[in-house]
Order: sequence, then structure tokens, then C-alpha cells
Amino acid sequence: MIIGLTGGIGSGKTAAANYFSSAHDIHVVDADLKSRVVVEPGKPALQHIVDRFGAEILLEDGQLNRAALRQQVFSDPQQRVWLEQLLHPLIREEIISDLHSAASPYALLVSPLLVESGQHRLTSRVIVVDVPEELQLARTATRDQVSEQQVRAIMQVQAQREARLRQAHDVIVNDRDLAHLHQQVDALHQQYLAMLQEKEI
Repeated sequence: MIIGLTGGIGSGKTAAANYFSSAHDIHVVDADLKSRVVVEPGKPALQHIVDRFGAEILLEDGQLNRAALRQQVFSDPQQRVWLEQLLHPLIREEIISDLHSAASPYALLVSPLLVESGQHRLTSRVIVVDVPEELQLARTATRDQVSEQQVRAIMQVQAQREARLRQAHDVIVNDRDLAHLHQQVDALHQQYLAMLQEKEI
């Protein structure tokens, strides 16, 4: 069973995924990490990005300057569409390969664009980590040291909160402390184990 985990920027997806992994030994595949793998130096996708945006899109060590690329694509929807068409199929291949290696009772696919990219079609269930927008803005601006305006631009690209919640089978409400988040993960873990047992009977 593959379970998707998503939520807007600053919602606490990573904290939830880390706890599934550390407390319950669940295999976690992070789509964000896969998106870095496909643009590593020497990978064809990085060369395509340089051809389109110029060498100034690279850091001095030849790595992709993700902040510079983000600025380009979030200010121009056409550039964002081009980039997604290049990267999404490559990221999908990496994700599928990693999911197939899972040895835990179920695997978790963590992705901020789970719904928008169609990655939710790889999953049996979807968990949404939900948080009020004002809290999302405040957390992200503090964590990433970026302006509220940039956070809002990223939030515009991600599914709107209501649209994301419509796709959810399960919701983790992350508007309190970590202990509250962990309780909800524990409960979901037990629920998924029970579902898997039922399937075996």
C-alpha cells in the first residue's frame, strides 16, 4: 500500500513524514529530494535548464541555483510549465523505483505537488497535513528567511487548501505542537496496519 502525504508549504509535511519513519520505521519517498536528484551535475535535465535559462542559473560549483530558478519560474507561468514538463516524468521514474524497494508494511510518498502533478495516482490513500494559511505564511517566512510575497507566490502555484482537502482520505491538523502532530500520526499508523490486516483476511 502506498500512501501519499501532502500539504502546502510550511504545513509540517516533513515533520509528519519524519515521525512516520523514525517512530514506525515506514519507508518514506520524498518527491522534493527526487526533484534534486534529477538535476544533479552531469544529468541531462540540468543541461536542458542551462540551455534555456543560461549559465547564471548555476552556482559556482556547477550545482543548480534553485533560488534563482525559483525566481524565474514563479514570475513566468510559461517557464514553470516548461520546467514541469521536463522534470515531472523524470521525478516520477525516480519515485517509482524507490517505492518498489520499500520493505515496510506500507510506503509513504511525500510531495508538495502530489495532487497537481498527478503523483496521487500512484497512491491508495492521501493524507493532507492542514494548517491555517496565516500560520503557514508565518512559519515559512521565518524558516526560509524569505518575504511573505514570495511565500504567497509559492502558495498560489500549489493546490488551494480547499482543493487539497477534497482529495484527502485522512487529514492531520497541524496547528498546535509536535506532540499533537505525533498523536495523529500514531493513530493513522494503527489505522493503516488494521486496513492491511483486513486485506489479508
